[in-house]
Amino acid sequence: MIFLNLFFAFLYVGCFSFGGYAAVPLVRDTVLAHGWMDESKFAELIAISESTPGPIMVNMATFVGKEQGGILGAAIATLAVVLPAFIIILVLMKVMQKAIKKPAVQAAVGGIKPAVVGIILATGIYMLVKCIFSDFSGTADCKALGLAAVLALIYFGAKKVFKNGISPIILILLSGAAGVLLYGI
Repeated sequence: MIFLNLFFAFLYVGCFSFGGYAAVPLVRDTVLAHGWMDESKFAELIAISESTPGPIMVNMATFVGKEQGGILGAAIATLAVVLPAFIIILVLMKVMQKAIKKPAVQAAVGGIKPAVVGIILATGIYMLVKCIFSDFSGTADCKALGLAAVLALIYFGAKKVFKNGISPIILILLSGAAGVLLYGI
């Protein structure tokens, strides 16, 4: 019976919340209504869900499911909370497959692509400038500037040497290691 309760409770949460912190009140109401946790335990749930990787709503569902029904309960609660979004995406993809062939939709997508690239580029430039000129005094952080240049060389050099370039994860790990060496020691 607990598995059905978990499934329908978190299916409800998945259907009527928009994820992120907006889902917390609905999860709270659901968990307290079923008597699965008290306010104190729920506060701990929020802290745990925030500190673990992944969407907070999914983390909360997994944790509550594990507490109430073990590993199977965790799987059921997690499946239930993501199922509505999964179904909506499948339906939208089916609709988009037909709609993408229409000239008006292709024209709209063609116009959106450069805007998205511009937004991403502007964000990247802003972050680079903020990192290099972190105090906005006009004085550049030479270490940050050098690190950015070296990472850019590694990224673009790897594109020339390797077929697929270098993984962003490897770049992030290299950046972290370089940051420890440059700023931590």
